[in-house]
Amino acid sequence: MHVPDGFIDAPVSIAAGVAAAGAVAVSLRGARRELDERAAPLAGLVAAFIFAVQMLNFPVAAGTSGHLLGGALAAILVGPYTGVLCVSVVLLMQGVLFADGGLTALGVNVMNMAVVTVVVAYAVFRGLLKLLPDTRRSVTVAAFAGALLSVPGAAVMFTLLYALGGTTDVPLGKVFTAMVGVHVLIGIGEAVITAATVGAVLAVRPDLVHGARGLAAPLKLRVGGELVDAPASAPAAVPATARSTKPVWVTGLITALVLAGFVSFYASTSPDGLEKVAADKGIDQNVKEHASADSPLADYSVKDVDDARLSGGLAGVIGVGATVAVGTGIFWTVRRRRAQDLTAAPTASTAV
Repeated sequence: MHVPDGFIDAPVSIAAGVAAAGAVAVSLRGARRELDERAAPLAGLVAAFIFAVQMLNFPVAAGTSGHLLGGALAAILVGPYTGVLCVSVVLLMQGVLFADGGLTALGVNVMNMAVVTVVVAYAVFRGLLKLLPDTRRSVTVAAFAGALLSVPGAAVMFTLLYALGGTTDVPLGKVFTAMVGVHVLIGIGEAVITAATVGAVLAVRPDLVHGARGLAAPLKLRVGGELVDAPASAPAAVPATARSTKPVWVTGLITALVLAGFVSFYASTSPDGLEKVAADKGIDQNVKEHASADSPLADYSVKDVDDARLSGGLAGVIGVGATVAVGTGIFWTVRRRRAQDLTAAPTASTAV
């Protein structure tokens, strides 16, 4: 759902950019509360993983494909404020390095794919957790539902922005019906990917899932090759905060590199939901060439590398590396600001 330059006029694009900048500023402040010693090292990895999985377009209908938006996944794993930042970093890397999503439309894309998806997904997720039993399965079910609804939510936001500043004369009803219809199908894929990823992390390190904080997890012992509940008198497990996140980080990074560098070659080449709707309904009549069209990584291929598999794989690996580096730098900076705030607070109280 990367909106290119030319779909939305300048005034609305600027307004969306201002709104997106405000949302990012609020998220930077809110992320200070979320990025503790466990989440900070993983937030950059989450961004890189979303970048990698977004390269894996999956077929959803005849001649149409979809890909992960990632807002729901990021919000549930590292928190809603940090989730907005994760997806925003991905969109920035894609726009600047890979000519994917217009630069003047960056605010539009942040509002659609970062802010709306996170708000919708996390609201649904938290609402369902209040109704469902306090179990890991409930977290996975709530993640599925939140992700499913977040994608058509983003489609509705695009339709609203098109209604305010669309550059072509296409009936709004047709745009709404087509966008929401295809993105409901894409939402199913989003939900499956999100639930599977959240479930996988829950299985090994539930303490690293922001949305599952406080979830009861009885200590397990391996007896005769099987896992059984430990007796009440069993020694306490190592505190979650004392456990290293390095194994999860390394595993996640390797997975992202494999997905972007190898599996992406087998992704669907059909246009995604927005591209298909735009072509069918004529929304793309005024599309403009991307400002980074001459980038050496434009269209997720390395310039002057003739082998398509190698070119795309190298571009994916470079993208994952750039995203994890930029994201980690941002999140560690925010984390240090949190540490400074916590250090300054007692001093201020003593002074008073």
